[in-house]
Amino acid sequence: MKTNRRHFISTAITGGLATTLPLSSCSQSDSINSPAVKANYEKLDQILRKPVFRKELFPSPVIIETIELLRFENNFLCRVRSKDGAVGISVGHGSQLRTLYPIFTNLIQPFFIDKDARDLDLLIEKVYIYRLNFRLSGLALGVPLATLEFAILDMMGHIAEKSIGELIGDIHHPDIEVYQATEYREKPVGESMELITRDVNENNARALKIKVGGLMYHTDDINAVGPPGRTETIIPLVRKTFGDEMVLYADSNGFYSVEEAIRVGKLLEEYNYQFFEEPVPFNWYEETKQVADSLSIPVAGGEQEFSLHGFRWLLANNGLEIVQPDFFYFGGMIRAMKVALMANALGKSCTPHMSGGDLGYLYMMHFASALPNAMPHHEFKGFKTNIVFGCKTSSLQSVNGVVKVPTGPGSGVDIDPDFIRKFQLVIE
Repeated sequence: MKTNRRHFISTAITGGLATTLPLSSCSQSDSINSPAVKANYEKLDQILRKPVFRKELFPSPVIIETIELLRFENNFLCRVRSKDGAVGISVGHGSQLRTLYPIFTNLIQPFFIDKDARDLDLLIEKVYIYRLNFRLSGLALGVPLATLEFAILDMMGHIAEKSIGELIGDIHHPDIEVYQATEYREKPVGESMELITRDVNENNARALKIKVGGLMYHTDDINAVGPPGRTETIIPLVRKTFGDEMVLYADSNGFYSVEEAIRVGKLLEEYNYQFFEEPVPFNWYEETKQVADSLSIPVAGGEQEFSLHGFRWLLANNGLEIVQPDFFYFGGMIRAMKVALMANALGKSCTPHMSGGDLGYLYMMHFASALPNAMPHHEFKGFKTNIVFGCKTSSLQSVNGVVKVPTGPGSGVDIDPDFIRKFQLVIE
């Protein structure tokens, strides 16, 4: 809920005080401890206590017998087999696993052997305690854990003859409309616009996200407001180029100070952008709330967030209007769905952050298909992949920006057996 606190912050910024005010002055701890916020926490805690995985679909135990991590060049597959012979397979986040695979083999894989896969919610909580894995909280633990979870979900989907989305919720969205995510923030405006236009046309996207600002965590030798003049030029130019019908979003990847984020946010509002992602560094919770309270454009975030408790604070205190967990970075769809359901309990929306490459877009679609509070569009970075596979229930192509979600069991795709034979077992 928007309050008079916005006027206070705006006044402080006008006076040049935004970056010097102590946090206690800006956070208004009395409002954070208000009855309304406490009621929010009660709603969120009820969500966190409920399981996501639909265990009731499986009357008999499904004991995990073997887990294999397979590698071919920088491509990774995870193959899971139950004692009854059921098999599931997932495609890992190759650019991350080539560094993180020892965490999978040493700290994730051993824990899940001989466990009942029906207890997936509990297992995903307990693996954080196993061998003090919580010390690796974040992408380092999340990517290996998500890789295994997706394989287990694929296996369980084949057993129950359900899609992954049906294992974590009801199907609300059999078709997913995408927004074209673009990069190019370090390129000149003219070159950026050529590349953005190419990407939009290639996938017939009707929604688009651009980058604003500069590199995350700027240092003294990097301009604190990004490449001079770029943001101020590209925000109106993108609107002019694509017209009023195009849905536009903007992402600063946590680049700005509070003062600069509010300034840029006002410009985004002027040109009718629909959300402002990570206006300040992701772990600046109170500062994120300051920005949100000062703008009418919804503030989105969550790509870098690794803590359920962090999302809980941001939601209860109205720091975020839109949550964007990355199901790879965050440790899988079950944890990400808990974030989405927390947001839903407070009338807020979810659109997942999508890791590029491999089969990230496939997992994005299954996750988004089950969201009760999905945004109209979801992140998309193209269909390019090194994985050789087929899908019987979807062309997995964009038709006017819309992609049909596969309806087959598990992931709904079949990875080519000849391609799998190129992989070797990872032993570490």
